[in-house]
This record gives sequence, C-alpha cells and structure tokens, in this order.
Amino acid sequence: MSEPIRILHVLGSTNLGGAESRIMDIYRNIDRGKIEFDFLVHQDKKGYYDDEIKAMGGRIYHVPRFKLYNIGAYKKALQAFFAEHHEFKAVHGHMTSTAAIYLPIAKKSGVSMTIAHARSAGVEKGLKGRITVWIRRPLKRRCDYMFACSGLAAEAVFGRKNTLSGKVRIIPNAIDVAPFRYRKRVRDRMRSALEVENKFVIGHAGRFHYAKNHEYLLKVFALIAKKQENAVLFLLGEGSLMEEMKITAVSLGIDDKVYFFGNQKDTWDYYHAMDFFVFPSRYEGLPGTVVEAQSAGLRCLISDTIAKEVGITDLVTYKSISAKPEEWADYVLANEDYTREDMYEQIAAAGFDVRLQAKRYEQFYMTGEEDCL
Repeated sequence: MSEPIRILHVLGSTNLGGAESRIMDIYRNIDRGKIEFDFLVHQDKKGYYDDEIKAMGGRIYHVPRFKLYNIGAYKKALQAFFAEHHEFKAVHGHMTSTAAIYLPIAKKSGVSMTIAHARSAGVEKGLKGRITVWIRRPLKRRCDYMFACSGLAAEAVFGRKNTLSGKVRIIPNAIDVAPFRYRKRVRDRMRSALEVENKFVIGHAGRFHYAKNHEYLLKVFALIAKKQENAVLFLLGEGSLMEEMKITAVSLGIDDKVYFFGNQKDTWDYYHAMDFFVFPSRYEGLPGTVVEAQSAGLRCLISDTIAKEVGITDLVTYKSISAKPEEWADYVLANEDYTREDMYEQIAAAGFDVRLQAKRYEQFYMTGEEDCL
C-alpha cells in the first residue's frame, strides 16, 4: 500500500481557534489512508490539538514567531526547514500575514502546490496591522492557489480585482454539524448541570481579542440584565483580553451574571444551554461559531461587518456596531421567544457539512483541480 500524500498546514499555533478548529474538522473526516496532515506553527508551546494530531499520525514542526526585526532569522529557519523536508505535496498557508515569505521558500524547495487561505477580513489596529497589510501585499503573486472563507476575506487579503474575477476560490468554513444538532434532552441536561434552568442565557464564543469586540457585548448584556433580571451571559474562549473583560464586567455591575468558561472541548453542549447568540465582531472572515450556533437552532444577532455568507438560515440578523448598545439589547429582548429546531438540512445544503467538504479537499489535494472544491 502506498504512503499517503502529506499536506503541511501553516498556522500561528495549534490552539483552540477558528481556523484551527475548521482544519481539525477536515482532518478528522478526510481519508487518512490517502491524505495526511502535518503542521508548521509559530510557537514552541504545546498546542491544544497537539495530542490529537499526533494520535492521528500528524507531525508538528516549529519555527520562530515573526516579529519584523527578525526577518532574516525567520527566513533562515524556513529555508532550513524546507531544505530538510521534501515530503510535502502541498503547503497550505492559513497564516496569511507572512505567507508571502514562507510560500515562495516552500515553492523554491520543490513543493508542487502552494496555497494561501484567507481566514479573516481584517487586521489588528495600529502599527501591527499596517505591517501585516504591507507584508502580504505581494501574496497574490507568490502562491499557486488563492482560497478564502468568504468574499470579504478574499477582498481583504487578495484584492477586489482578484475576487471579482474568480481567481479566489471561496470555500465555506464547514463544521462537523452532527454534535451541534438541536436536542432538547441535551439542553435540559446542560441547563440543569450549570444551574440555569430558569435563566435567560445569552451566549458568545470567541477568543478574547480586539476583533471580537467583547467590551461592546458586555455593554449590550448589561442593558439586557437591567430589564431581565434572570439574564446571564456565557462566554466561551480565552485570550489576551480576558482579564480586562473580567474587570469591565465588574465595572458594569454584571460580574455575578457573566460566566467565563474559557476553552471547552464539547462546545455544542454549551450552545444547547443558550437561548440567544450575540456576536458583535469588528471584523471576521467567516466565523464558524455562528454556523455552530445556527446548527444548534440558536437565534443569532451579529454585526453587519461579518460576511453575509454566514447567514445560512433565517435565524441570523445583522445589526451595525455603530448603533447604540440599547438597540442590540432591545432586539434580543423583543425576539427571545422562538421555537428551537434541528437545522441540519439547511446547514448541509449550504455546503457547511464537513464530511462533504473533506471529500472535496481530498480530491483537490490529489489532483490540484480547484473545481473539486
């Protein structure tokens, strides 16, 4: 039996995050007798998914984190890595901030397919964001394939011209829908375990980062809590701004109503316990969490900066984050009563079921034909 084709995925880390979770969903469902995934990450610490990756046969490699002043050392580390490793048929770069650097190095070393995959429609504020835009400007000329999770992400990374001309392949951020399918018994079990049977549960899932706009979310929730005494807020995720948001919750007088759960493996259980999903991001690529929330039958209020492709069902409503938090709070309270349903058919029909997408990726990696996707 022949060895499987090895694909190298380039990421910042293998921690629990949007891109990482979507890649792992594909990895779990692809035919590993034909395709095997390896990972090149920009940190030395053990990642959330490391044990699972190794158990499935994947390998994890490390290079230094890029900090601009170490660009020479960064290039040397990549050149040394690809000089040693010639087993990859493709390098699939999900970290586009430095993909214009590492993809050409991979290509020069003999990798036959280089892929840049846009996962976000924005950059961090300030100097770091401006540097990112500058470094990735030539990316569209330095890769064989351009992928994006949404039209907004495609334009942000590869430009409007390439997006409108069809040079960028838009691939939905598919999820493993099955565990998220709404089941009342799961909801009842979780609400009992968390002691929120008689609560109105607002939910959110995402890392504590500038893009996610948690401070706005907390202001919205504070207004909801004033009008609905039994309201509580579930926050899933971790990140550099987590402690700051805990302080903000105290200053708003809602710290006893906000549950900071951190990273959770079985997130679908928490979605089942929620009553409403609120997601006021400043920017996104295509947030898988909103797909997950819809799969769990949750009504969602999200910012209008988010790609319209994520509005798979009529459970999603878009609202501007330029609006006063009162408008968001009033909308949630006016729409809290609805019937939870199993949304699998709609999610799958829109191309967001990972099992189908894994088969398409399998064909693409083997043939290089984009029409498979």
